[in-house]
Amino acid sequence: MTNNGFLQIAVYLVTLLVLAKPLGWYMARIYQGKPMGPIRWLLPIEKLIYRLTGVKQEQDMRWTEYAAALLVFNLLGLLAVFASQRLQSYLPLNPQHLPAVSPDSSFNTAVSFATNTNWQGYGGETTMSYLTQMLGLTVQNFVSAATGMAVLVALIRGFIRRNSDTIGNFWVDMTRSTLYILMPMSLLLALALVGQGVVQTFSPYQSVALTEAVSYEQPKKDGYGQPALDAAGHAVSEKIMVHEQTLALGPAASQVAIKQLGTNGGGFFNANSAHPFENPTPLSNFLEMLAILLIPSALCYTFGMMVGDTRQGWAILAVMTIIFIALVFATVAAEQRGNPLLTSLGADQDPSAAQAGGNMEGKEARFGIVNSALWAVATTSASNGSVNAMHDSFTPLGGMIPMWLMQLGEVIYGGVGSGLYGMIVFAIVAVFVAGLMIGRTPEYLGKKIEAYEMKMAAVAILIPPLMALGGTAAAVMIDAGRSSIFNHGAHGLSEVLYAFSSAGNNNGSAFGGLSANTPFYNVMLSLAMLFARYWLIVPVLAIAGSLAAKKIVPISPGTLPTHTPLFVALLIGTVLMVGALTFVPALALGPIVEHLQMTK
Repeated sequence: MTNNGFLQIAVYLVTLLVLAKPLGWYMARIYQGKPMGPIRWLLPIEKLIYRLTGVKQEQDMRWTEYAAALLVFNLLGLLAVFASQRLQSYLPLNPQHLPAVSPDSSFNTAVSFATNTNWQGYGGETTMSYLTQMLGLTVQNFVSAATGMAVLVALIRGFIRRNSDTIGNFWVDMTRSTLYILMPMSLLLALALVGQGVVQTFSPYQSVALTEAVSYEQPKKDGYGQPALDAAGHAVSEKIMVHEQTLALGPAASQVAIKQLGTNGGGFFNANSAHPFENPTPLSNFLEMLAILLIPSALCYTFGMMVGDTRQGWAILAVMTIIFIALVFATVAAEQRGNPLLTSLGADQDPSAAQAGGNMEGKEARFGIVNSALWAVATTSASNGSVNAMHDSFTPLGGMIPMWLMQLGEVIYGGVGSGLYGMIVFAIVAVFVAGLMIGRTPEYLGKKIEAYEMKMAAVAILIPPLMALGGTAAAVMIDAGRSSIFNHGAHGLSEVLYAFSSAGNNNGSAFGGLSANTPFYNVMLSLAMLFARYWLIVPVLAIAGSLAAKKIVPISPGTLPTHTPLFVALLIGTVLMVGALTFVPALALGPIVEHLQMTK
């Protein structure tokens, strides 16, 4: 790797970690009900929201009530997005007069955005009207992210409360997450992106003249719309000259800002963050990439502040950062090494054809290998899913690392809220294992970890692998699944495994090369997204309720410190072992065997 590459990664990581503490402190103040002076003017708006919706701010909920409110709210959001797609041909702000979206695609997209996955089986500029993008998808970007943050705060209360049967109020937690955190940050980022050239307009698509005409041939049709034939009965082609291009526009900056900050990832345009109207410059690329991990990393400090020991938050952030750095450098190295078969064949036949400088296939020249690989690792370590390069075009090992990051359960930073509460579940498992080793009842943050918590943790850890591996197995065994695979062999398996790993871990990024907008994949991936989101949230809330009802156990000489380098190493080992033991056999049949074929 060049010095420039090291510098790009270092600047990104230093900026991210420097911002984590002040933003984490700010969010802790918000969740503790202590907003600072500059935003206190939002307090009347918060109270007005409660008054209009009938929410009693001071009334806390049991974990079952909290979960019920969350599920009902998310279901209503899902139905609203589904209806907006099915009715968009009758609704305003549709300058291109786009028709209604098919039922199976509408269901898939509604589930995707309600679950904070943002898997997209459609092209945004050719499928969704401006109103559907704003009122349906962008709104869900806010509230699905706020849902994950609310669940995290409820879990934190489980640790800090004692002998309590409540864990907070879902409506209050979600409102504060949206009003005080997500909306102000999105507004600032959207303004910065507009300054870099990201489009934000209600104007219809524009046609512009090409500087140089483009020609191509297509089959000629007769007066009845049938292929025209010559005297010999052969199909006739006609030459078409194109003198202008249609530029898709729309209110993109407002959606791009929250898609990154809320770890949503759904692109306004089909090419997502590789599109020049979503991500036009290296500076916009840096800001969007920073936004992906900013809130998840800062929430670690929020966690430490709220439990009364910031060392706990730093320990978890250290686990995330250590794994992240190692995998960033591994991905960059794989991509800069390139394809040895292409290099050797090129050197033998045509030296100019050698893959000098690494694998640039599927990458934007304005970002290069380092920023493409860094984005790929960042977007899959968070449950973000936006892409600025085509992961399908990465080398086998370069594409395997983003896939494996998702398979770890989206806990290396992870989604806003969901990543940290997923990592806390792993921490519970880690202290349980440590307790078994010394024959002592495990404790974490002063609460005993007993059978009930371990059962709920097991459910939360096992559901994503079940969705990813079970869905992949079904897809490769059923004709409806195999018919969408355009690449045979190991690479085709990698494409299917990546798709279900993405859906089964609420990431949303796509490997490519798989025609996923079919009834089979729309339904199967929707089920994976639903189970992976809510069969994790409910067990986590159950853990929160159980912990809140317990008393605080005083620290004793036998208590395992959970802020030391030893615990950091134990937690890293727990996360990696679960991911390795679960997915190595599947990875061996996909990217690993493809790498061996490439290097033979």
